[in-house]
Amino acid sequence: MTVAEVDEFLTAERTCRVATTSRDGRPHVAPLWFVWDGTSLWLNSVVRSQRWTDLERDPRVAVVIDAGTEFSELRGVELSGAVTPVGGIPRTAAADPALAACELLFARKYAGRDEFVPDNRHAWLRLTPDKLVSWDFRKFGRPSR
Repeated sequence: MTVAEVDEFLTAERTCRVATTSRDGRPHVAPLWFVWDGTSLWLNSVVRSQRWTDLERDPRVAVVIDAGTEFSELRGVELSGAVTPVGGIPRTAAADPALAACELLFARKYAGRDEFVPDNRHAWLRLTPDKLVSWDFRKFGRPSR
């Protein structure tokens, strides 16, 4: 995908899968909602979770966002790097200018409004990827028979 196609795709898709590493080295993968600001992926994660526990020990993640049903429709993005917690853990209702932009994007994407309402169970993780790989099988022609 081009940079513009990646931006469009990450803005439109709603669910990502986040892979972390458990204490014993096993992978742990879980779906999350996210927003993309053009540079970073913002993950809204429950803080009392295996994922959060893993990330406190080792902040490295791999994240996949994909779409398509048939092979010829498959497309997606994989991002990897280390996440950084931003804001309160958990996120409270206190104003936080560092989160204003991502929370507005999140509220519009998932609630259809301009107000983000924290639930005191989630917190924000920012992933500015070290590596980003994309694919779009729709760009390949169908094989001739």
